[in-house]
Amino acid sequence: MEQNFINEQNYIRAKKRVKDIKGFYIHLIVYVLVNLFISGIIIFGLTQSGDTFGEALTNFGTYSTAFFWGIGMFFHWLGVFGFKSLGFGKDWEERKIKELMEKDDEQ
Repeated sequence: MEQNFINEQNYIRAKKRVKDIKGFYIHLIVYVLVNLFISGIIIFGLTQSGDTFGEALTNFGTYSTAFFWGIGMFFHWLGVFGFKSLGFGKDWEERKIKELMEKDDEQ
């Protein structure tokens, strides 16, 4: 009976994790598509108003939406994948200690 409860809890946690990961990837796809569209419109508008293509590409306004939304994307990624994906999981300290000890042995 208790094993069934544990299995059900694990299933619920895994299902929520998959939903969170899927949500992040959908957000990422929308981010890319919308920012390509917005940047294209801005570049087109700037070139039509007299700027050269190079000037339009170097204009911060062309990428400002992507930049600030990208900050939000980073925090969404961090919320879904956490610091573990940066390499700072539970065993990071132990791996780093072993790595430094091996370097000391080589010297």
